Parts: sequence; C-alpha cells; structure tokens
Amino acid sequence: MKKAEQVFAKDLSTIRTGRASPSLIEDMHVEYYGASTPMKHLATISVPEARLLTIQPWDPQSIKAIEKSFQQSDLGLTPTNDGTIIRLAIPALNEERRRELVKLVRKKSEDGRVVIRNIRRESLEKLRLMEKNKQISADEFHRAQDRLQKQTDTHIIEIDTLGNNKELEVMEV
Repeated sequence: MKKAEQVFAKDLSTIRTGRASPSLIEDMHVEYYGASTPMKHLATISVPEARLLTIQPWDPQSIKAIEKSFQQSDLGLTPTNDGTIIRLAIPALNEERRRELVKLVRKKSEDGRVVIRNIRRESLEKLRLMEKNKQISADEFHRAQDRLQKQTDTHIIEIDTLGNNKELEVMEV
C-alpha cells in the first residue's frame, strides 16, 4: 500500500501546474535511435526561472527527437532550441485548463484508492485461505482483518490528502 501511495505521488508530480518542475518531463519518453528512452537519460533538465525549463541533451543529435516528442505529447508545451539547449516556457494556466487538470487529479486519486482497495482485497483473500487451511485461528484472522482495514483507511486518507493538495496547487493563480 505504501508503494501504491508513492507511485500515486510520483504520478501527481507529472501534472502541470503554473510552475516549472523537472518532474513534469523527466519520465517523458523520446524515440532515440529506435528505442523509447526517458528524457532524464538523455539530457540535463534544469529550472533557471519559475516558468522556464531548459533541457541540455548530452548528445546534440538527439535535439530533433526531443523536440518531436514534445510536439506529440499532450503537455501543450512548445519547445524552442538554439542548437544546443531546448527551452520550454511554461505558460500560465487559464481557468478552463485548471478545471480540466483538477478533474484529472480527481481521476488519478480515485485510481489510487482503487489500487489500495485491490491490495486490501487480495490480502483478505490470503488471510481467509490461511484460516481455511488452519494456519491461523479465527481470532488471529479477525485481528489481522482489523489491522488491514486500519492500514487501508490510513493510506486512503493519505491519497486523499495528496490529491487535495495537488488540486489546491493547480487552482492557485
């Protein structure tokens, strides 16, 4: 459950807000010499200003491939390059786009809660099997079931908190 929570938090970091953040693009894949390669393996990503990302590829030949991947992505960012560095200006979000991003955050939050519930269901099935095979007693089964529910509730609350914080960040002007 903790791992699912961490994956959810990482997933939220890829949602664009008004500020520039390397996590926005570092896992974006670029078609490089026939292989799909994450951006962070091809270039140095830095944030020189609050609304600007710079990408300096280690191989100057990869600039065209990186630009192409931005044009095909759904980030809505247009790259500019001077031959050695690609610059991405992060535009301010309009109200409509902010609302779309909040919907996306809510969908991802629900997906995170579903993952936690699926983990709970699988664990409960294992506990029932252990009780059926007489590996644990009925009392141990009920105690483990209560602990499992408490853990589930804790992680769902944490996912909700992360989602609400991201919503506030997206709606911040």
